[in-house]
Amino acid sequence: MNFLDKLRAAERLNGSLLCVGLDPEPTRFPARLQGDASRIYDFCARIVDATADLAIAFKPQIAYFAAHRAEGQLEQLMEHLRRNAPQVPVILDAKRGDIGSTAEQYAREAFERYGADAVTLSPFMGFDSVEPYLRHAGKGAFLLCRTSNPGGADLQGQRLAGVEGEPFLYEHVARLAQGPWNVNGQLGLVVGATYPAEIERVRALAPTVPLLIPGVGAQGGDAVATVRAGWRADAPIVVNSSRAICYASNGDDFAEAARREATRTRDALEAAKGKA
Repeated sequence: MNFLDKLRAAERLNGSLLCVGLDPEPTRFPARLQGDASRIYDFCARIVDATADLAIAFKPQIAYFAAHRAEGQLEQLMEHLRRNAPQVPVILDAKRGDIGSTAEQYAREAFERYGADAVTLSPFMGFDSVEPYLRHAGKGAFLLCRTSNPGGADLQGQRLAGVEGEPFLYEHVARLAQGPWNVNGQLGLVVGATYPAEIERVRALAPTVPLLIPGVGAQGGDAVATVRAGWRADAPIVVNSSRAICYASNGDDFAEAARREATRTRDALEAAKGKA
């Protein structure tokens, strides 16, 4: 099953548009785990087990593992996901962006070492920085398009004088992902929930590609506005919430609290589909 089919199957099975982001920060762990980087796997596995039937995808952010020399724990977590939540695709949030043989190695890292179903990429260096990932049959790649951070507009919101119609850079990326770069139907786009008007514009330019939408929850993105702008019955959206779910409680009930928050967010997103 390719990534897009797996995504659609998870949406149907779990009735969900919610992606649970896994950003383990040991200083925010509950008291008995707090500050202990050797317990990253334990913390994340508990979150996974509590939310696996509520998610359309999981999204571990690689930097939170690498900063603590916990790549081995990430491998362990990926195995846990394959064993205990095989129906839920995993997007490795790595935001890689390099060319040639280096990109080939990053692709091997994401898809062979970690066994991810998809990865996030920066398209800034052009198609030859994306193409090595597309050689991995059935895998997906989400290109940064209009990101949720305030500084995203510094480049993404600039017009391209050398392109017909002088589109914004993010609009040009959306057209490339919908068209000539999407040679095997493996591409998606990252668009921040904090900019619903831009989500709507990206969806108009890329009507069939999946959208990964971070920013709901701690970053303040509105779930209803996000779904109205991006969701279409034939074009999936993957709405990510990380900190609001992972750190819903700093007590021993952190997994139960994560489930409650994930349920609340999942249900809000599903209700918004009826208003889209």
